Amino acid sequence: MATPQQKRADSLEALQTLQKQGVLAIRSSDLSRIHRERLVKGGFLQEVMKGWYIPSRPDEGRDESTTWYASFWDFCAAYLTVRFKENWSLSPEQSLFIHTGNRTVPRQLLVRSPRARNKVTALAHDTSLLEVRAPLPSEGREAIVDGLRLFSLPAALVAVGAGLFTRNATEARAALAMVRDASEVLTILLSGGHSVVAGRLAGAFRNIGRNRIADEIIQAMRAAGYDVRESDPFDSPAPFTHPSRALSPYVIRVRLSWQLMREVVLETFPETPGIPKGTGAYLKAVDEIYVEDAYHSLSIEGYRVSRELIERVRSGAWNPDGDSADWQQKDAMAAKGYYEAFQVVKGSVHQVLKGANAGHVFERDHGAWYRALFAPSVGAGILSAADLAGYRSGQVYIRRSKHVPPKPEAVRDTMPELIELLRAEPDAGVRAVLGHFMFVYIHPYMDGNGRMGRFLMNLMLASGGYPWTVVPVERRHDYLKALEAASVGRNARPFSEFLGGLVRDRQKATGTKARTIAKQPAKRTA
Repeated sequence: MATPQQKRADSLEALQTLQKQGVLAIRSSDLSRIHRERLVKGGFLQEVMKGWYIPSRPDEGRDESTTWYASFWDFCAAYLTVRFKENWSLSPEQSLFIHTGNRTVPRQLLVRSPRARNKVTALAHDTSLLEVRAPLPSEGREAIVDGLRLFSLPAALVAVGAGLFTRNATEARAALAMVRDASEVLTILLSGGHSVVAGRLAGAFRNIGRNRIADEIIQAMRAAGYDVRESDPFDSPAPFTHPSRALSPYVIRVRLSWQLMREVVLETFPETPGIPKGTGAYLKAVDEIYVEDAYHSLSIEGYRVSRELIERVRSGAWNPDGDSADWQQKDAMAAKGYYEAFQVVKGSVHQVLKGANAGHVFERDHGAWYRALFAPSVGAGILSAADLAGYRSGQVYIRRSKHVPPKPEAVRDTMPELIELLRAEPDAGVRAVLGHFMFVYIHPYMDGNGRMGRFLMNLMLASGGYPWTVVPVERRHDYLKALEAASVGRNARPFSEFLGGLVRDRQKATGTKARTIAKQPAKRTA
């Protein structure tokens, strides 16, 4: 008679067979009832809707949303293909989001199909799918991205309503910036006689500085006999002139988000104190706050560390051979790595206090921060040496977040853009708030992004004379909620107010006096 362990192994083997076949959305009929019930009970399967499942991890609770958010797009692509075969497409709006690199999990996904039932299907974790009976993009105007059937970028720009240009201005401008030539949209405009849309797109292209494309749209439509009246669908000028060449949508979105969000930071963040004349007192204060900083930063990331362990690591009284209980834990290696990285960051802070450009210092030093952070874990055999290579080469997901970080290839486009923004930004508060946010938004590493983001924040705070500031683990929920609002809702106010409040408290505690400094907008063009 088979043991419970053997029965579970048989069920896991059946699940693994499906995964090897590329099955991403598992139907009840794909597994026997016994296997299915055993896997659900063991936490290896998670029900998405009646009769449909996704693989999950047994160490995640029933209320944990990470597996679902990480599987959302793959599940939807597989489920919709089973339902409608090739006769479906995401809406023009959602297609445009995917084309511009915005893979945030929507609360409700709108799908078109001639066979749709015009109904809402509830999915896991308060998400849903709305299927509507509506036309699909015509031949040559569709695209398939990672299994998702979409309107092509030009077709989506023609099909979306005017409201998108105000509701989702960042995605709209990023999509426009991806168009290389007027002919990409003119073919669709002319064949469909879309004179109103042509006027709207001409105004939109002119808004971002692509005057040549705007002129060609107007001239071609009028030459074909259409009465075209140009109108700008955006409710504000573009924050900078877009280049005439097409750029990565990720770069455009980072650049646009920075320019739009910085105004909120300027309104809400404390005035810049100014770099102190002597660096000794500032660096001494950084040393004094180390134990608290390490305890809270590591605890936020889920490491189980004590202030005593952190102090022993700093003092050199910690002996891995004698303290075998600590040595066997990855938490102790994380504490050791944090101490070593902190010393490197402190050297970076010293350079900034001496007047070096903070963006340049970050560009030069952040790789060394990362290597110091994880070198002890590599030395202990917890991680491999390859983990010190640098930016990630695989996809990563943020626990319990609807934000999906950019693909690995996009990291290599967006990190240089972030560095350039840091170098060019004249306000230290903006550098601190948006530097931290953008870093974790990009999520350039497989691990350590939160700690690196807080190091970056404090380097930028130092560049304005703000005191080193700790994000307390007791306020972890508020901290992550504010980051989520910026990542998913493009609302930087909660995050700026959250960090600004911590900085003010720290200024009161240290007696740092702010001096009024006129805050000028950054002058930056593409």
